[in-house]
Amino acid sequence: METGLCWLLLVAVLKGVQCQSVKESGGGLFKPTDTLTLTCTVSGFSLSSNAISWVPQAPGKGLEWIGIINSYGSTYYASWAKSRSTITRNTNENTVTLKMTSLTAADTATYFCARDT
Repeated sequence: METGLCWLLLVAVLKGVQCQSVKESGGGLFKPTDTLTLTCTVSGFSLSSNAISWVPQAPGKGLEWIGIINSYGSTYYASWAKSRSTITRNTNENTVTLKMTSLTAADTATYFCARDT
């Protein structure tokens, strides 16, 4: 009986995870001083009740944190990124955009958007 209950709970949790997703777009090759614009499209949950963070990972390094836009639309940034990063959202289109100016070689990374729960 207990095993059956655990299995049902596991299926319910997995089903919930499958219905929610985030997808990044807009990457490519950039020259120093260019502006980077990345868009995160979400589905299965509302931006009006969830926060989204942008997190880059440089080759061979760990994850870093650029900033977050919360469910109210307020933004917070890492001190190193604050002067040249802007995070915005469009709740009608379910998108969150990261814009970074004055790119340098140190900005070379894979950029992830992540739902913050």
